[in-house]
Amino acid sequence: MKTIKFYTINYMRVFTIILFMGLTVNSTYAQKIKIEESNLSAIQTSMSIQNIDGKRAVRVTKSPKVLADDEATYVRINDLDFKDGVIEVKVLSRLLPDAPAHARGFIGLAFRINENNSRFESIYLRPTNSIADDQLRRNRTIQYFSYPNFKFTDSRATAPGQYESYAPIPPNEWIKLKIEVKGKTAKLFINDAKLPNLIVNDLKMGADKTGAIGLFVDIGTEGFFRDLKVTSK
Repeated sequence: MKTIKFYTINYMRVFTIILFMGLTVNSTYAQKIKIEESNLSAIQTSMSIQNIDGKRAVRVTKSPKVLADDEATYVRINDLDFKDGVIEVKVLSRLLPDAPAHARGFIGLAFRINENNSRFESIYLRPTNSIADDQLRRNRTIQYFSYPNFKFTDSRATAPGQYESYAPIPPNEWIKLKIEVKGKTAKLFINDAKLPNLIVNDLKMGADKTGAIGLFVDIGTEGFFRDLKVTSK
């Protein structure tokens, strides 16, 4: 296993990349690396760096101009190419005051994003579904989709339930996500679970694509992200 490298201008040394707001890195070169907005690109979103619960995090909201669901609405990590490995992040999701009735606090990760943001894989959460009284909604707490040709509506039409799952993850709480990606398979682990909460064995972009990572939100969500760690294999 090798770890994605990040080059600092000040020291011209190579460090393990653990993104955002003063995280320690592993190996002999343990150092805290501070990532600012210059390292991020807002794709059809608005972003800012804020303090929440005493921690610095990236706040992300979807552009109101994007009306469709499951679109390229994320903050893209600059100069990062990912194929196989592990992505870890802590997320917190709130409903915006003007969130529509069908908003669910959508928040998650996009990965293997191509250069022009026209193709990517994604796994995201619907935290308000986790606490719903309706069992069908609860079963739809976690969602996989592949942009642009395999959105949640496509998976529900062709393979109901196969790309969705439940997890106890209420809104307005920090949730730890870990996605393990290898070839055509992605596994999502929530809050240090030993077993995956969702398994996707047929990533729609195939096994060999590489690309960027994005901090994904959808309509009605005020999303916060911190402690992003990326390790490649």
